[in-house]
Amino acid sequence: MKPNILLIMVDQMRGDCLSILNHPVVDTPNIDQLARNGVIFKNAYSATPTCVPARASLLTGMSQTSTGRVGYQERVPWQYEHTLPGELAKNGYHTQCVGKMHVYPARNLCGFHNVVLHDGYLHYNRFKYQNFESESFNLTGDDYLPWLRERAGSQVDLIDLGLDCNASTVARPWHLAEELHPTNWVVSQSIDFLRRRDTTKPFFLNMSFVRPHPPFDPPQVFFDMYKDLDLPDPVVGEWVDIDDVQRDGYNPTTLKGNVPKNRYKRAQAAYYALITHIDFQIGRFLNAMAEYGVLQDTVILFASDHGELLGDHNYYRKALPYEGSAKVPFILSDPGNKLKLKQNSTKNQVVEIRDIMPTLLDVAGVKIPESVDGKSVLQACEEPSTNLRTHIHGEHAYGSLSHHYLTNGKEKYIWYSQTGEEQLFDLIEDPNECKNLAINNEYTDKLKYWRNKLIEELGGREEGYTDGINLIVGKKPKSCLDHLIKSLTSS
Repeated sequence: MKPNILLIMVDQMRGDCLSILNHPVVDTPNIDQLARNGVIFKNAYSATPTCVPARASLLTGMSQTSTGRVGYQERVPWQYEHTLPGELAKNGYHTQCVGKMHVYPARNLCGFHNVVLHDGYLHYNRFKYQNFESESFNLTGDDYLPWLRERAGSQVDLIDLGLDCNASTVARPWHLAEELHPTNWVVSQSIDFLRRRDTTKPFFLNMSFVRPHPPFDPPQVFFDMYKDLDLPDPVVGEWVDIDDVQRDGYNPTTLKGNVPKNRYKRAQAAYYALITHIDFQIGRFLNAMAEYGVLQDTVILFASDHGELLGDHNYYRKALPYEGSAKVPFILSDPGNKLKLKQNSTKNQVVEIRDIMPTLLDVAGVKIPESVDGKSVLQACEEPSTNLRTHIHGEHAYGSLSHHYLTNGKEKYIWYSQTGEEQLFDLIEDPNECKNLAINNEYTDKLKYWRNKLIEELGGREEGYTDGINLIVGKKPKSCLDHLIKSLTSS
């Protein structure tokens, strides 16, 4: 029988928040063990680092330009011909997702045989003054909340803690029993899948956590692990304007600003605590897999859709091209050594979310559709000299901060399309992106090299970002490209 496949997805986890990568405080013993049983990619990126576009690339293996999602836009239907669960299902796999999907409509299976759904707090599902799906949330748009109300009372809701779903600067411990937390629920439902699965088929399970995405609400025991530690300060580059005239830092859902120190430290502790909470629950699921006799027959891929800036360069949340936001964990683990990988190894090749689908299809021996832009990382795991690509192109439509970036894991070039500002970082000598080399005349040739690469990437783009010779500043960005919208209206 083909190997089982477990895709563990977390939401908004920074690529550096692993103890095996020498984070100064975060403890992730079970994820560390996944890395020891496999390969960890140190230069893994999310090309379009917010939930919707990143997950579109995850499920289709396509670049952001191919999916048509180059920014964050809700309520745009998902109608992709080839998806990771769909291709596996067609080739004999029993497929299930538990937890977050963040697709539209919310109950779109996207090729899965079944989805046990909790997307967290989605505004378009919740806002009661709007007509589309407001009242359907409690009935059909979520499986966790009805489950929770059966156990904790019909009055409980997702907003009871007083925390917004995008509040990256405030935190408080979870107020109910730990087993009722959505992180535990994802694992409980995943264990139940092991009980109910079709044992005549290999399985593909996407165990998809909403955390450490806000709200920052870890169980008390995990919050206590971090709240009194000497936590590292966020990195702030020489290029950063640290003034906060509008006092944006006092907004609990801010994108930038100077947050009060004690408030920040509590949020930071809670964020780390959510990661360790997930890690312990992953350990719980690995134990359950061993009990069901499937651990040694399962290949595991652990990744996040994007990171969290957590105060780096006075920014919060995600979407921006800096390492805290765009770099993600990416581990291919093989406890039973089915793939004959060189285990407990680290790779420096640049990989991206789009590489998950072709990698897992490769694991399953399934033909990779021609629509897939990503690359299977298996060869890179086996042959250190394999170069999957020369660089990755990322971008995000983000208002005045709309941008494009290029990186090869050693250098990063950023162009802000609305202002024309350029940044260039040496990620080897300056991994925290503190020195902008674009303003240094010694790097004129290097800057020109990357600028020309971006001109090549943006050639023919409908926004008009380049004429083929120069980058053109001020062209209006779009969250969804025309070919995506046209495909929906013509179907």
